Amino acid sequence: MKIGIIGYQGSGKSSLFAWLTGVDPDPAQAHTAQSAMTAITDPRVEQLCEIYRPKKVSHAALELVDTPGLSRDHHASAQKLALIRESGCLVIVLAAYGGADPRADLTSLEDDFLLADHDIVSNRIEKLRDQVKRPRPNRAELEAELAALAPLLTTLDGGSPLRDAELSAEQHRAIRSFQLFSNKRRFLIFNTDDGDPDPQRFIAQAPEPERAAAISLSLQRELARMDQAERAEFCAEMGVQAADRGTLVRAVMHASGQMLFFTAGEKEVRTWLIPQGATAVEAAGCIHTDLAKGFIRAEVMQCEDLVRLGSEREVKAKNLMRQEHRDYVIQDGDILNIRHN
Repeated sequence: MKIGIIGYQGSGKSSLFAWLTGVDPDPAQAHTAQSAMTAITDPRVEQLCEIYRPKKVSHAALELVDTPGLSRDHHASAQKLALIRESGCLVIVLAAYGGADPRADLTSLEDDFLLADHDIVSNRIEKLRDQVKRPRPNRAELEAELAALAPLLTTLDGGSPLRDAELSAEQHRAIRSFQLFSNKRRFLIFNTDDGDPDPQRFIAQAPEPERAAAISLSLQRELARMDQAERAEFCAEMGVQAADRGTLVRAVMHASGQMLFFTAGEKEVRTWLIPQGATAVEAAGCIHTDLAKGFIRAEVMQCEDLVRLGSEREVKAKNLMRQEHRDYVIQDGDILNIRHN
């Protein structure tokens, strides 16, 4: 899944991209989208390494897409938004420094999203209305799609995002290929002043505080460029603190509807990215398609149990190693061993 970073010009979204990925924005791609991967670090990996002493450690990663900053006069917004339409989750960066009004910017951005979605849905409805006027073998199918879309256009006309609407299965199918912005998951980042005494006040104002963070992005980008000793000296002298990049990446991961599971042994400790609600056979396919095809069962234990008890032997002795079928729903922190033909 791609994670689209979006915001108005000067919001600090490119600083976020550079901080999380370690890749500086490319001036040659100023009018296009630039993508890079960022590893999803997890403190449980170190704990597993202490147990297994693996030869190799591998981390799952998120693909972040940086886009050209939007203009507050909405000029060329549609073209710029099109660059991240395929993103499964949006990270919205809001300027919250120098007297900026992040709530006004968020409202304006949501208007852009609604307008872009309205254009797509209304164009499809107009096309369907023309098609159902003529005899067609699939006329009933087209009429059903039209009936599913019409209420959604009313919702958008009323200024409400589709993520807040209760969509039927037919409506979900009708808009699946549209990648509508107002139906995407999102995470808000308030880009604050370096010395803001109360950055948490912005999070309290967010529509979903659990999916928001307040960070001085320019400061964190500069701190990331320093070596450990220099960073510690600078933070002590200036009275600032380095933010945990890994914590933010994991927060974005969870907001995008994804989670981690583990495979662990002496050869390798590895994290895998999977959608929340995925099954054991889907997790097997994430590791390798052959494991899904020949799936027999999954041996499952929780990372927390293994770390607490110190070895697989003790986990088994406590009957905490489970044998799960293909439809078992993976839980965050599961350690899997797939048995297959």
